[in-house]
Amino acid sequence: MDTQRILIVDDEQSIREMLRMTLEYEGFSVDEAESGIKGLQRMSAMRPDAVILDVKMSGLDGIETLERMKAEFPEVPVILLTGHGSIETAVEATKKGAFDFLSKPPDREKILITLRNAIRQSSLLRENLRMREEIHGPDEMIGSSASIRSLRETIRRVAPTEAYVLVTGENGTGKELVARALHRSSGRAEKEMVEVNCAAIPHELIESELFGHEKGSFTGAAAKRIGKFEQADGGTLFLDEIGDMSPSAQAKVLRVLEEGTFERVGGNGRIAVDVRVIAATNKDLPLEIREGRFREDLFHRLNVIPIHVPPLRERREDIPALIHFFLSESCRRNKLPSRSIDDDAVRRLQEMRWPGNVRELRNAVERLAIMVPETIMPADVSRLVYGAADAEAGELPMDVSFQEFKDVTEETFLRRQLERYDWNVSRTADELGIQRSHLYKKINKYGLERKG
Repeated sequence: MDTQRILIVDDEQSIREMLRMTLEYEGFSVDEAESGIKGLQRMSAMRPDAVILDVKMSGLDGIETLERMKAEFPEVPVILLTGHGSIETAVEATKKGAFDFLSKPPDREKILITLRNAIRQSSLLRENLRMREEIHGPDEMIGSSASIRSLRETIRRVAPTEAYVLVTGENGTGKELVARALHRSSGRAEKEMVEVNCAAIPHELIESELFGHEKGSFTGAAAKRIGKFEQADGGTLFLDEIGDMSPSAQAKVLRVLEEGTFERVGGNGRIAVDVRVIAATNKDLPLEIREGRFREDLFHRLNVIPIHVPPLRERREDIPALIHFFLSESCRRNKLPSRSIDDDAVRRLQEMRWPGNVRELRNAVERLAIMVPETIMPADVSRLVYGAADAEAGELPMDVSFQEFKDVTEETFLRRQLERYDWNVSRTADELGIQRSHLYKKINKYGLERKG
């Protein structure tokens, strides 16, 4: 069983020392911070199993710190300590998500009982989250940067409404994650969120994919097909990479959004649907409009609530927390023993440019988890992860063989080209001037796969 990690946040050194001695004697792993701000920073880095938090602190006090902790890490239980206990404070703390409220000086047995109960309840919540992730994929937005806090707040405000949303951002930033978070916090969460990757469907088939078709409506239509709009009735339709949708399909989507009805391809009667649409793109749609590739009226219809997902380079302070999260997730998914990572290795990763954003970082951490049997060190990062990030920064490590250099460079190049063409293998092969079968062999050789 893994050692349970406890974070103590208290501005009294004597209290921190007393709690540390008590908890370490009981077998817990303990970290500490002397202020709310430092406590939030340590929480992002270590991902504790529980937090013991003082209420009365200078600067960010305990109640404010509690609110921030529960907003960013809702599954982590927080136990509050105070030397000035009152019923009013206890009620306020409980409303804001505190697991329990204890008076100073803390009684040893009471602390241990409360802490173990909190961790037990948290483990059940995390198991539920794990099961949900296996079904839907992870939906956590990791980080405590100002941009991520603002993104969470926007989602919190927008999700319960019926407004259409346009999510923008570079490849790999997590636009689909935002769409899932909006759906799961909406009144439509009990219904399905149906996803359509507009860039991955040939233009001649996109209308059939969205609206369905009647039997015999075109060559190859051997049976009636229900389209994505019908499948999403009562729920949410996520139109990913909508900037790649054909003009004729754009016109029909606009009509559905305006009238709430559509016709199947080859059909006569109109079908009514109740669908909330969330769209996403990595393109500059105003530029696409000016160049005649995207309808301005559809843009304004979708852009009721614009949400921009920041690139990783604009929130580097979130990278350590992302690394620890992806490391744990990779070990669980690949059925590996738990891995640890050296602080200098974390800093090494944090300094990289990550043109592929969060998706590229996750792939790199998974590679480290699989290839490094114990603690991940800076040399492992240089050997296994320099790839696109270091090549762009002009930093190529010299402690690898020529064959390793060629392999990693080729892997990085192919990954970036596949992402450039949204993992359309045929188009990527054509653009690179190689046979599709040859590209497939390279994909299999390096274990390349689309994620996020």
